[in-house]
Amino acid sequence: MATNGDAAMKGNGMAMPKSPLKKIATSDKHDGICQDMSAPTVKAQTIDELHSLQRKRSAPSTPNKGIQGAFATLSEEERQKQQLQSISASLASLTRETGPKVVRGDPANKTRPFVKDHHVAAPTISVSDSSLKFTHVLYNLSPAELYEQAIKYEKGSFITSTGALATLSGAKTGRAPRDKRVVKDDETSEELWWGKGSPNIEMDEHTFMVNRERAVDYLNSLDKVFVNDQFLNWDPENRIKVRIVSARAYHSLFMHNMCIRPTLEELEDFGTPDFTIYNAGQFPCNRYTHYMTSSTSIDLNLARREMVILGTQYAGEMKKGLFSVMHYLMPKRQILSLHSGCNMGKDGDVALFFGLSGTGKTTLSTDPNRYLIGDDEHCWTETGVSNIEGGCYAKCIDLSREKEPDIWNAIKFGTVVENVVFDEHTREVDYVDRSVTENTRASYPIEYIPNAKIPCVGPHPKNVILLACDAFGVLPPVSKLTLAQTMYHFISGYTALVAGTEEGVKEPRATFSACFGAAFIMLHPTKYAAMLAEKMQKHGATGWLVNTGWSGGSYGSGSRIKLAYTRKIIDAIHSGSLLKANYKKTQVFGLEIPTEVEGVPSEILDPVNTWSDKQAYNETLLKLAGLFQNNFTTFSDYKIGKNNKLTEEILAAGPIF
Repeated sequence: MATNGDAAMKGNGMAMPKSPLKKIATSDKHDGICQDMSAPTVKAQTIDELHSLQRKRSAPSTPNKGIQGAFATLSEEERQKQQLQSISASLASLTRETGPKVVRGDPANKTRPFVKDHHVAAPTISVSDSSLKFTHVLYNLSPAELYEQAIKYEKGSFITSTGALATLSGAKTGRAPRDKRVVKDDETSEELWWGKGSPNIEMDEHTFMVNRERAVDYLNSLDKVFVNDQFLNWDPENRIKVRIVSARAYHSLFMHNMCIRPTLEELEDFGTPDFTIYNAGQFPCNRYTHYMTSSTSIDLNLARREMVILGTQYAGEMKKGLFSVMHYLMPKRQILSLHSGCNMGKDGDVALFFGLSGTGKTTLSTDPNRYLIGDDEHCWTETGVSNIEGGCYAKCIDLSREKEPDIWNAIKFGTVVENVVFDEHTREVDYVDRSVTENTRASYPIEYIPNAKIPCVGPHPKNVILLACDAFGVLPPVSKLTLAQTMYHFISGYTALVAGTEEGVKEPRATFSACFGAAFIMLHPTKYAAMLAEKMQKHGATGWLVNTGWSGGSYGSGSRIKLAYTRKIIDAIHSGSLLKANYKKTQVFGLEIPTEVEGVPSEILDPVNTWSDKQAYNETLLKLAGLFQNNFTTFSDYKIGKNNKLTEEILAAGPIF
């Protein structure tokens, strides 16, 4: 590799001096055959010894460097001992002895020495056989090490033709929101959103501890567990330390990708985590336990800062469980947590993209002409926006190089692909095949996207874009929203799904998800909406409603708005040119729509123009407006602050007829 000096000499047209080749020492004492003796002979007596030399030996955690870090005054041995004690405390049983002794390293790897004399003594309440065994901790393994663990020990793990790790998540191939529970105590009973429309299903402290004990007992019974210590939130002032204890290499690699990866120096003084996940998903909960409705349970205890997973191996439960935690912790710091995509232009203009599945959020936020800050989870602080995660979790169904080149190219070594089908011989993935599930996914570090902005932070957003795929065909392709309208449509979280049957396609079905992520929010939606309005007002952001769905009729009679037109609209929002357009107001929804957008046919900007049957348009418009009103009754009685003035303003921003 040329040095800077070499490059300078080349640039000046100067000839570079040839470095003399290293002389090869030879010997003709071996039956007249010339031998290369410049390198020492490999000192290995067996194949195992040779393999042990093949892998570069390194400490599983950060070596002690000078006087930096919280453990700097300790010896390496003492520092590792403290770390093992911390992990042992995480795995503690609260009703019997604290669990098995914890040591570092893979029991199957005999060539790697274990840390000696670091067995953590546990105060014993009652003796059981579990106190006589060791649980080996595989701590913050690299992707290569996790590949080896998965392929050796986990059925259904394979390397695909592009180098990704293909895995199976078991019987569950998606989240189980009905099996998610949150501990309701004196504090959370007042703070969280409970009741009709809420995703928070209550459980008591005792039941949580029963499930926690079951998960810890299962993890402690294993020969080895995987432990990840990582971060959430790229904003260093509001970073959260998380520890994930899991039984599968697949889960460890998934979280390695999805959370922010600490440097060796950051791991050195990681200390006690702020939140811990116990993923015992291979083991079911006891269905006879109070509050349980199946053998699956995902339990959050915000007071203990812990999450327990039983009965599901779907990795997305960990990602979204932590997102729920951030939806609780961040608003306490006056930070708005958002289920959105986020990108930034070359001039520093930031845009947030909200949208449910199928609205084009990923496609429109992943723009080759803009920097990607993140695809799914963000925080809006006093200084700007920051990505919560360190990776992306992209849908793979029908993935193609032409449609999504960035995602296609990101599926390489280090990426986890879940539940995909591949050719048995070539290992080429068939992304169209739905044999296992429709919900095939890829998890990869965000730096696998070429135009990702690292670190994943940006200034305050200029535009807040709400995406809806309106299969009823009555919403305009783009509308400029007032602050109250932005809150109304943000709380509504609307899109429309196309309902299909064996006989054919029926009429569209409206779907509403509060804050465009109802399954993950912890507080009442109006609290997040009020924070959004406050930040938009303070920093001068504009709200937009963009319909990526149908025009000229509902699904079956109209046609989908061309992606090229939607991209032109988004470009006009980014450039600021759409703010200068002339606007007119629609009926019923009262939306401000532009009369002209460069590159977009003017006649489609007002949806009534594209319907040949005007009566059918009016009937469909009123039908959708009624669905909006019915959905909003869940929120209309909620008061923000000391009076309900703001609530009344939001209600007035909805459809009126």
